[in-house]
Parts: sequence; structure tokens; C-alpha cells
Amino acid sequence: MTATATPTVSTGAADTDQPMTHRQVMEALSGLLLGLFVAVLSSTVVSNALPRILTDLHGGQSAYTWVITATLLTLTASTPIWGKLSDLASKKLLLQIALVIYIASSALAGLSQNTGQLIACRALQGIGAGGVTALAQICLAAMVPPRERGRYSGYFGAVFALATIGGPLIGGVIVDTSWLGWRWCFYVGIPFALAAILVLQRTLKLPVVRRTVKIDYLGALVITGAVSLLMIWITLAGKNWAWLSWQTAAMVGGGLLLGALAVLVERRAAEPIIPPHLFRHRTVTLSALASVLVGIGMYGATTFLSQYFQLAREKSPTVAGLMTLPMILGLAVSSTVAGRLITKYGRWKAYLVAGTLLLAVGFGLLGTARADTAYGLLSVYMAITGIGLGLTMQNLVLAVQNTVPRAELGAASSVVTFFRTMGGAMGVSALGALMNNRVGHYLTENLAAAHVPVGGALGGGIPDLHKLPAPLVPLVTDAFGHGVGMVFLVAAPFALLAFVTVLFIRESVLRTGQD
Repeated sequence: MTATATPTVSTGAADTDQPMTHRQVMEALSGLLLGLFVAVLSSTVVSNALPRILTDLHGGQSAYTWVITATLLTLTASTPIWGKLSDLASKKLLLQIALVIYIASSALAGLSQNTGQLIACRALQGIGAGGVTALAQICLAAMVPPRERGRYSGYFGAVFALATIGGPLIGGVIVDTSWLGWRWCFYVGIPFALAAILVLQRTLKLPVVRRTVKIDYLGALVITGAVSLLMIWITLAGKNWAWLSWQTAAMVGGGLLLGALAVLVERRAAEPIIPPHLFRHRTVTLSALASVLVGIGMYGATTFLSQYFQLAREKSPTVAGLMTLPMILGLAVSSTVAGRLITKYGRWKAYLVAGTLLLAVGFGLLGTARADTAYGLLSVYMAITGIGLGLTMQNLVLAVQNTVPRAELGAASSVVTFFRTMGGAMGVSALGALMNNRVGHYLTENLAAAHVPVGGALGGGIPDLHKLPAPLVPLVTDAFGHGVGMVFLVAAPFALLAFVTVLFIRESVLRTGQD
């Protein structure tokens, strides 16, 4: 099922085919970075605030899961659709539309009166955030040729790090500030999004595609359905039902069936959402696989480090955020420096190889962390992990963008983002289930050794260390220290597989032109 799209019209005289100067690129980049910051922030800022939010809205554990899942689901499913649309219409207009969706959904989320409203608004927020995340990188690719792109893409890595790891810190400060309250976790990004729209309107000058195309509505529907089923399964399995159950069989089977159907539909579509021929490029296929593996580790690191510092080290949400600064600095510095070196020399594969190897080493070292591990050592481990992420994330996108023609930049770029987000969402769920299992195991051992009845004084959820009897606190913190360490130890082989994958990517010198 396809429909003919109307030809794209220019959004203004400023949209020309003339290359942008360095100053113009930096001015437009400020708008792109503002948009990227709020998009990534929306996924992380609520993590420390959710207990307070759900208490006020009378929500339970199921609502806790769905507030997170709804955003990840729509963000992942919408990414390739935004990417394909950017090859067919004005990239600037699409980016501004995505920001408007983000603003409207954030305002509505802040006004939510029950968990159903909040979950619906978070789903809408994911659509806007997915558009901003994908389109920001696509706009950069349209602004500058691959050879010059490295110097600018490093800023993307730095902002991504700041928003990903800084989000929980900001959320913790907001909920701890009585005159703000949790609703400001959703309002805080709105001024930045408005500023991004205004800056982009004045500074972003891109050529507007004018062509009549067939929009692949059926492909979009089938892809979204396949991703949604698999994402819902991986998120809820082990919590709402057993991993080996009829629900698992139905959802995995349905997801795989829809995935196979999507391949058939995309092969027949005139303008497929994810063009199958892209995967004939060895670099695209291997980069997509590496992105899944890197995503598992990236989201796992940012998710479970915060829990480690709060539950194994007894730190407040604000302090826990500050203690992850070594990872932020490692990611920000490495992505910026590598970007400049790539622009200077035109080579990029060495950074991917080094980045994935450092990521595996960093995760392996974090796997040795316990509740009493010296913070100096943890800082080194986090810095190594951050450097690995900084050398890897943006350069996988760059490798793909250097491989495909300009007309398919959007679809190809969004493929990498799509697989990275999907891998991250599934990885967090699976690693979270592993952590819960290991924490329960170690806690049971500790309680038995201390001759404390299992389950005594502890509920079934995440404990509040400040409300536990003093003798129980070290038993709980020790269990969480071991549990989180195990998560990183299991994540390390995925990073090692990413290292092996990027070894097989063929390096080609970065193009100096856009075509």
C-alpha cells in the first residue's frame, strides 16, 4: 500500500544549494545540538524522579515499566520513518515538526493527572525525540561532506554524553527541590526546544528535495508492528510473565513473522522505509550489527551506574549523577578529539577498533566493582568506558554516511540509530532482569550468613536504604554492588563482539564532496 506524495516546496529563500561556510555550520550546529540535548534528556531525566511521580499519580510497578517502555518503543519504531521522510522532504521542516511534537507532549506529560495520561504523553514524546535524534545527524550530513564531518560530529557525542548521564542528575535535583516538583522534569526541556526551533529557522540552510515519490505506508506499519512486539516482549518478559511462556512464544513468533513480512514489503515498495539494498553494502550491515552490540553496553552503562552509586554506595540521586562525571568527560573529550583527527587525516576505522576494544576493557573492569571499591579506581574504569563510547558512537554513523549516496543519507543514518536504540532498549531489559536475579541471590546469601530471615524487613521492590534497620544496610549494599558488577561483566562480551565486527569493516577514505 503506497500513496503518492506531493512535490516538496521550498521553506524559504534561505534554502539553497550553496555550501555552508564554517561559521554558518557552527551557527546551525548550535540549533541541532540544542534539539539533540532535549531529545536525549527526555529519556533520562525521569529515571530518578519516577518513584515520586508514581506515588503522586497512584501508579504501581506496571506503570513504572510502561512510562519507560512507551518512550523507547515509539522512539525506536519512528526512527527509520523520520529518516526516510528526510530523503523526501525538507529536513529543516521535519526537524522543527519533531521539536513541536516534543514540546506539546512534554507540556501534556507535565499536566498528567493519572498514569494512563502520562504513558500516552510519553509515547508521543518518544515520536518527537526519535525525529530529533535521527534528523540532527542527517542535517549535519547534508551540511558538510564526510571528510569535514568528523570535526562537527564530535560535538554530538559530547552533547549525547551530557544529556544521557546528566539527565538523572537534573531529575534528581528537580525532585529534591520543593518549589519545583516532578512536573518540571517534563517542562525543563521546553525552553531549549523553543530556542532550537528559532535558531534553526534563522541558521539552517539546506537544499529542499523536489520530487514526487511513493510513501511506503504499509512498510512503516509492518516495521513498527514488528519492533513493537519484540520491544514489548523484551521489556515485560521476566516481570509480567516468564521468559519461557506462551506469551513469549506468541510475541516473539509474531514479531519474527512481521519482520519477515516487512522484508517482503520493503522489497516491493517504490520508496521503502528501510531500503533492503542498503544492506548490500558491507559497511552498512556490519555497522548496524555493531550498533546493536554497542547500544546494549551504552544504555546499560548509563542505566546501571546510577543504581550502583545510589544502592551500593548509599549516595543521593544528585551525588550519584556527579559521580559519573569521569564517563561524561571521557566520552566528550574522546569524541571531540577523534572528530578533529578524522577530519585532518580522513581515516576513521582505527577509532572504531580502539573504541570498541576500550569499551570491552572498561566493562570488564567495571565488572570487578563492588560496594567498597575505591572511587579512584572506579573513575579510571568509567573514563575508559566513556572514551570507548566516544570513539565508537558517532563514527559508526560516519562510516555508513560515507558509504551511501547523498539521496539515501537519511535512511542509512537512521538505520544505525535504529539498531543502536533497539539494542540498547532490549539490552537494558535483559541486563535488568539479570541484575534483579543476581541481587536477589547475593542478598539471600548475605541474609542467611547474618542469620536474618529471608525477606524480613525487605519488600519486593527497590529498598529505601534510609528506612532499613542499620544492620541490614551493608548486606543490601553488598548485594547491589555484586549485582551491578555482574551486569557489566556480562555486557563486556557484547562490546568484544562489536570489536570483532568492526575489524571486518572496510575502510574507505572520507569523501571531500557531498555526492
